[in-house]
Amino acid sequence: MPKLKTRTAQAAIGVRDSRLTPLVLVPGGWEDFSLIDSGAGRKLERYGETLLIRPEPQAFWHPAAPDLWRDAAGEFLGAEAEEDGRWRFRDARPEPWEMGYGTIRFRARCTPFRHLGFFPEQAVHWDFAAARIAARRAEGGNSPKVLNLFGYTGIASLIAANAGAEVTHVDASPRAVAMARENQALSGLDSAPIRWIVDDCLKYLAREAKRGMRYDGIILDPPKHGRGPKGEIWRLDEGLSDLLLACRAVLGERPLFVAATIYAVRASFLALHQALAGALSGLPGEVESGEMALAEQAGGRLLPTAIFARFRGK
Repeated sequence: MPKLKTRTAQAAIGVRDSRLTPLVLVPGGWEDFSLIDSGAGRKLERYGETLLIRPEPQAFWHPAAPDLWRDAAGEFLGAEAEEDGRWRFRDARPEPWEMGYGTIRFRARCTPFRHLGFFPEQAVHWDFAAARIAARRAEGGNSPKVLNLFGYTGIASLIAANAGAEVTHVDASPRAVAMARENQALSGLDSAPIRWIVDDCLKYLAREAKRGMRYDGIILDPPKHGRGPKGEIWRLDEGLSDLLLACRAVLGERPLFVAATIYAVRASFLALHQALAGALSGLPGEVESGEMALAEQAGGRLLPTAIFARFRGK
C-alpha cells in the first residue's frame, strides 16, 4: 500500500511517477478562515467573523463540539445537487463582506451554489504558484506568464500577479470576471499586469496555440459540468483529456508549473495524476498528486475536499 504523506502548503514534497505516493495538502496561514468542526454530513466554518454551516458528504463522523454549531449565522440546506439547495439565516442574509489572504483582499458572499465565492483549500496552490514564480523571478529575465483557467473570482490570478507574474485570467462567466475585477480593486492591484478574458477555456487555448503564445505556468480548476458564454457544453469526464493536451500546447519549453484540481467527481487522484503526466510527457519536471484537505480545529481531523495533480518544472 502507498504511504500517505501529509504536508502543509508551505512544505509539500513532490511525488515520483514511478512509485506513486499520495500527498494530502493542507493549507496553513489562514487568518480569516478556519474549519471549526465537521460531522453528520455537515461542516462548521468561520469566514472572517461569520460562522456558517454547509453540507459535507464526506464528514462521516460525529461533530466533536456540537455546542459551537448554535452560533452559526446561517446554513445551506441542500440536496444532492448544489443548485437544489438554499440558504437559511438566523437573522438577515449577510451582505458580501471583505476577507483576505496575506495582502490579497476579496469579498465573500453566500452564493446559490453553497460556496462563498472561493475555495479555502486552494490556498495550497496559491502558495505553490507564488513560490514558483518568485523562484523564476530570482533567476532574472522577464516576468513569468501565468494562465488561470476557470479562474472564477480571481484570487489565484491576484496572488500570481502580486508574486511577479503576467497573468491571463479566463472564465466563461461575465459575472465571475466582474467579481474578480472587484477583488483586484480591493487588493490595490489595479495596475497589475492581468488580462481578464470572458471565453470558453478550450476555445481560448486553441486560439492561443495558433497564435504561438506560450505560458510558464497554468492553474486550472475545471467544473464537473458547465456552459461557455455561447452555450458551449462542458463535461469533465468527456473533456479533461483534451483540456490537458490543450494546456500542453501552450506551455513553454521550460514551464514552471501546472496545478489542476477536481471537485465533486467519483475519481481517484491516480486518474488525474496519470492524465496530467501523460499530457506533459517529455517536459523537464515531475508530477505530484493526492488530495486537498482542511484541518479541523475541534476534533483535529482532516476533511477531504478535492483531488489534485500538479507539475513542478525543473
